[in-house]
Amino acid sequence: MALIDTIKNAGNDGKLMADAVTNLEAWLKAHFLPFWAEKAIEELVDAKAWDDLNDRFYKQMKFGTGGIRGRTIGLTSPASEMGTPTEHGAPEHAAVGTNRLNDFLVVRATVGLYRHCAKYLEECETYETPKLVIAHDVRHYSRHFCELAASTWTKCGGLAMIFDGPRATPHLSFSVRHLKATAGVVITASHNPPHDNGFKAYFSDGAQVVSPHAEGIIDEVNQVALTEVPDFLEIDLEKVVTLPASVDEAYYEVLEENVIDPDLFEEARPKFVLTPNHGTGAVSAVPLLEAFNVDFHPVEEQMVQDPNFSTVKSPNPENAEAFEHALKLAEEIQADAVIATDPDADRLGVGARTLDGTMQLYTGNQLGSCLAEYRVTKMKEQEIIPAEGTEKAALIKTFVTTPLQEAIAKAHGLKCINTLTGFKWIGEKLNHYQEELELNIHEEEGIALNYDHTDQGTRISMLLDYSTFYVFGGEESYGYLASDRVRDKDASAAIIMFAELMCYLTKQGLTLGQYLDSIYLKYGYYKESLLNIYMEGPTGQQQIANIIESYGDNPPAEINGVKVSKITNFGKDDIQDADGKPIPKEKFFFVELEDGFQYAVRGSGTEPKIKFYTFGTAKAADEAALNQVKAEVDEKVEKLKTALEADAHVRAGK
Repeated sequence: MALIDTIKNAGNDGKLMADAVTNLEAWLKAHFLPFWAEKAIEELVDAKAWDDLNDRFYKQMKFGTGGIRGRTIGLTSPASEMGTPTEHGAPEHAAVGTNRLNDFLVVRATVGLYRHCAKYLEECETYETPKLVIAHDVRHYSRHFCELAASTWTKCGGLAMIFDGPRATPHLSFSVRHLKATAGVVITASHNPPHDNGFKAYFSDGAQVVSPHAEGIIDEVNQVALTEVPDFLEIDLEKVVTLPASVDEAYYEVLEENVIDPDLFEEARPKFVLTPNHGTGAVSAVPLLEAFNVDFHPVEEQMVQDPNFSTVKSPNPENAEAFEHALKLAEEIQADAVIATDPDADRLGVGARTLDGTMQLYTGNQLGSCLAEYRVTKMKEQEIIPAEGTEKAALIKTFVTTPLQEAIAKAHGLKCINTLTGFKWIGEKLNHYQEELELNIHEEEGIALNYDHTDQGTRISMLLDYSTFYVFGGEESYGYLASDRVRDKDASAAIIMFAELMCYLTKQGLTLGQYLDSIYLKYGYYKESLLNIYMEGPTGQQQIANIIESYGDNPPAEINGVKVSKITNFGKDDIQDADGKPIPKEKFFFVELEDGFQYAVRGSGTEPKIKFYTFGTAKAADEAALNQVKAEVDEKVEKLKTALEADAHVRAGK
């Protein structure tokens, strides 16, 4: 009790936040913590590490609609937590705290997921054993959390299946479907800093969980009492299944379906540099590139799995820092392009040589648009889809992805579906198209279709006849997908699609930049830019909430001297997609200006920041005018961002 009294006194003195005191007291009184964990709290209190304690306990890290992501390592590490450090220098134990991803939260998340799955199977009257597939990346505690979750699942009464080592996130998505599992989990924090990790949940369709399962899982997780946790903390892998190599081979075969014209790999051989930035891209991309005899050269020092990402300032391919070593090697060997994946290999960034021989990095919007134009055109040439286009084929993108892709779809006579941010919504669409096909073909033909065991060509034909064929999709944050048997963005698939495109351009004597300019001349020049405003800690959390709320309570009438012509409030307005399906409500605003420019505003779901997505466009009369149009639009977009940032700081202090 002396420890609790000290904590209460620190709260009374203003050293600890009220919520931190409440959460600390609840944890200590629940008597569920192992000795080392309670001792670590005592050491932090003795050291008067109030900032660290506030950060660890000022809120409950919640299981959200996609899972959990956050810090696993504290701002400081007390001796009891540090224990015997891991080989990469991390504390022996993941950090204690209600606002930390640790063993206690992983157990509660797994138990809650199991209970939801068990109830779901009972409601479906299948009464089969809940089956879970778990994958993990290379981060601190990733293997530990994977084994802890698997052990917990089997203790609950389910069947848990894990891989023998790190695997890419899309590999998990595929494996859930391939193994007919009830659910899947991947332990990853994607491209976050090294001190973070996460627990991302998938359902039986292989996509990240959405309603109603998301709410059901959250409810079950919240009901798992702290007193239940100790029964699961000791890991027992006796009943856990380690998956065979055949599961990997099946995934690689599906990746090969992303290639439209395999002959191009024999007709041209551009040279690539590959960096997985110490992550799982080294596992998933290499076999695929070798299968198509692609001339690629890995950045050897970054092929090493390293949770500290020691040789890179940022493992996020959205940032130029992720390419530093790749660009250096590219100059040494005079490569034509560079390829970088993030640690869980679901995002891809690329660079390619320009006409003057320099290497230019391309945004997710730019690469996605190039892939969309190439794939639609090539599919028409090969008569996979009708030459005049069809509304039975679709491109899918998020609302915050470039409008250029919608222009490409419409010009080709295809349907374009806009979704909320997050690949789970694209995955949900693919599941809808599959279910629609299975229902319609059964009603009209009496066929009970086994979707995943139907060959690709037949699936495409059936989807065009009875549902919608998904041609390609993506999001601005460097995520792409063209396979209907994987239900999450896939960097390895994107790599082979990009490699095919580069082979095509090399054969034509074109650079990627020239190809992109030809798209701009055809559809108009589109410029997108992202403004991230970081607001850390509890104060920042409130500031972000203030900005979002102010857009509903006090929407802007003008920005940078340009009047607002329309605001779409996704939290209140009733919005339907191009299929006539309602868009779920979300705290997200899309603003249109009288000059034709647009921007969107939303809080990040994974990091302490608010995001402003800006969009500008203009037509260029001809190739000679394109550079001038680019400069004018780019300048206006930057001015818009400056005005938005100033306005955001005013709204943050509301």
